[in-house]
Amino acid sequence: MVTPDELASLCRAFPGAREEFPFDDKHSVFKVGGKIFAITALDGDPLEVSLKCEPALAEQLRISYPAVRPGYHLNKRHWNTVTIDGSVPDRLLRDMIEDSYDLVVHSLPKARRPTPH
Repeated sequence: MVTPDELASLCRAFPGAREEFPFDDKHSVFKVGGKIFAITALDGDPLEVSLKCEPALAEQLRISYPAVRPGYHLNKRHWNTVTIDGSVPDRLLRDMIEDSYDLVVHSLPKARRPTPH
């Protein structure tokens, strides 16, 4: 099961990713090009992360995994909140984080997109 440190490391590892605290000192907001791709309270119990998702896939994930639900305080069509309780496979969670990052990067103007290392 992904730990808070692993979750933060995964999100920080993407080119151009930044961790910010615009809401309070408890909620890590991971951005690329100034746009959010992940939000989490790393000390949350249970640990949860909100991620951007293609609408059709977001619905399918919600049907397939009870730990995946519409984004908390977010556009429920485009965001899912995932409870990290071991019921969603780690590989799938990692893919969901990468997909969220990719969706945001592809929405950025080319001049604001990070260059891969």
